[in-house]
Amino acid sequence: MERAIAHMDMDTFFVSCERLKNSVLEKQPIIIGGGDRGVVASCSYEAREFGVRSAMPIRMALRLCPEARVIKGDMEYYSNMSHLVTEVIQEKVPVLEKASIDEFYLDLSGMDKFFGCYQWTNEIADAVTKNTGLPISFALSTNKTVSKIGTGESKPLGRFEVKEKEIQHFLDPLSIKKIPMVGPETFQLFSRLGVKTIKTLSEMPVDVLQELVGKNGQTLWKKAHGIDETPVIPYSERKSISTEDTFAQDTIDILKIRSLLSGMVEKLAFQLRREKWLTSTVSVKIRYSNFDTEIKQCRIPYTSADHTLLRYILELFNKLYTRRMRIRLIGVKFTGLVHGLHQMDLFEDTEELISLYQTMDYLKNRFGSESIGRASGFLQ
Repeated sequence: MERAIAHMDMDTFFVSCERLKNSVLEKQPIIIGGGDRGVVASCSYEAREFGVRSAMPIRMALRLCPEARVIKGDMEYYSNMSHLVTEVIQEKVPVLEKASIDEFYLDLSGMDKFFGCYQWTNEIADAVTKNTGLPISFALSTNKTVSKIGTGESKPLGRFEVKEKEIQHFLDPLSIKKIPMVGPETFQLFSRLGVKTIKTLSEMPVDVLQELVGKNGQTLWKKAHGIDETPVIPYSERKSISTEDTFAQDTIDILKIRSLLSGMVEKLAFQLRREKWLTSTVSVKIRYSNFDTEIKQCRIPYTSADHTLLRYILELFNKLYTRRMRIRLIGVKFTGLVHGLHQMDLFEDTEELISLYQTMDYLKNRFGSESIGRASGFLQ
């Protein structure tokens, strides 16, 4: 059976959400981000025409596009809209993978016997816009790589199909930058060799690619030929990471417990960023000296930032710890995970804070997760 994999991507998701609230913003150059010292979290196509890009300092963006309207952004609102879009799609497809806050893969293999996969994907896209008011683009092909590239080529408001026999013809003229695994460094490496199009890349021997980029050489060769066996991984809010600690002696030392929570949050948040996850639900677990166990959780805007997560965790602990009994165990858990990067928190972050996170993550990756951390986490 030929695979049918659709990739769906919300068009300038944050901007579209703001325009849903305020129609006056239509057709205007819009920058979503956090003030003069912040960076661009998202921008409209009108702003992109001036060279504005995500993660660019807002001061630079406004020099490029002085007429742009800067909106701080509301991550809680965007997260809620993302959950709504997910629910609409999930009701209509057999296998759904939520690749990020605004990006989805759908495995529709076999559906052509009943509806026709392209028609079915169109109807799903129509249902998203009807139920949420948000625009969405998609591409349908035989695998994730081709469908994702197809969506990028069809935006905005694109609806595109690349049939199996058309794949190489579709890919050949495109820049190698369009291949999802090709980052800036890899692009520069191949550009110096005169390899700029997917066609040229596909003509290189696989052993040469392996010499240039190591073990990823074979995967890159396959993608250049439109080959990708990666499955669509069913989306589940049950995905989680967690940690807990049982005290050697039951304690009522709140300062010690808060310090332990801080250290737990920092370690889990680092794991989120390293594995490129964002969490939408956090929970705190307490086990008292009499073995009674209580858990409290709350849904939050998607994030992977320590300082944001710690605020919610401490709030939950304050609400949960009401008995004033000695505590035997404390635990923290993050669930509702989707793929994404720390830049989802750019509405509040300054350039300095983003740089601090990048530096701390670099040091932890190089010297170990215990090499550096918040002072509050070392009071234990």
